[in-house]
Amino acid sequence: MTFHMQDELIVRAAILPEVREAAVEGVELMSLWPLGDAKLMDNDSKYAENLQVRITRAIAAIMTGEEVTIPDAEFVYEGADEIPGRPQGIVNALMAANDACDTMADYSQTGDTSLVMGGCGALKVDWDGDTVNAVAQAIEEIENVVFGGMAQQTESDGESQGSTADAHSDSATGSSGDGDLEAAAQRLATVLTAIDGLLGVIRQGDDPSLQGDDAESARLRARRALPVMLYANELCERVSIPRIFVPAQEFLDVIDARDGTGAAGSNADANLAVARAIAPLAAAEWAKHREDVLWDPQEAKKKAKEEDERKNKEALAAKFANVPEARH
Repeated sequence: MTFHMQDELIVRAAILPEVREAAVEGVELMSLWPLGDAKLMDNDSKYAENLQVRITRAIAAIMTGEEVTIPDAEFVYEGADEIPGRPQGIVNALMAANDACDTMADYSQTGDTSLVMGGCGALKVDWDGDTVNAVAQAIEEIENVVFGGMAQQTESDGESQGSTADAHSDSATGSSGDGDLEAAAQRLATVLTAIDGLLGVIRQGDDPSLQGDDAESARLRARRALPVMLYANELCERVSIPRIFVPAQEFLDVIDARDGTGAAGSNADANLAVARAIAPLAAAEWAKHREDVLWDPQEAKKKAKEEDERKNKEALAAKFANVPEARH
């Protein structure tokens, strides 16, 4: 179950069209930083809250195999430990997902891999001892590669390894154009390669009873890999790119795409399959993040009014389109 971050895999992922397209969206988003307007900062805070709601909803859906609603996730995010009329199993899963998010939260700043393992424990994943050790070793390997790369970059261009906000500021004030695009593509490729590696390590520890093609077996395989969903976002922060979001069905699709390569561990085919599946999701999320940060309620209200007026005019025109003209 040994995993090694290979530069070759990162490079191959970084040149994929899907990754390059995502990098464009990432650079566009990061160019907004530093946020100098209180409205933009408030919008960004609301985005972060909404992102955790969406992530915990996706996790709970895979944990339970049940339909989890946005209101369910919002209630639990706000502190509810029961929801009248809703299954307690869903509430418990949402609580576990939020606990895991909170437990891993400081990893992006500290690189303390024990926080990641603590988050895995909060999700109560069904891993045997070998898998636990293999995942811990893989995360240490990833951290060593990431930290080493960041240290080298700090020496070469003076860029700090702070929070995503720092990275956004660097993008806005440092070099622009192809340099920013290449950096974003390389960092995203690093995250995607780490995701693939961890999925491979966990897959090798799967019980033979989970190898079926039925939906329940697929869900249980994905359930064992759920910590990777949270870890990926912390790693995004760690390498100074914005967080991403993989919805429940898409996470199942990622697992399925990877399994389709026949790779029990990690190889180039599996790595590219994961990269191609997740990169478009990163692009979409970064575009949404930018849109949410720039959202202006007054402008939105104005556009909504204009749209209503347009629809009313079209409805009136359609209503009287077949009315014969009066004869004189």
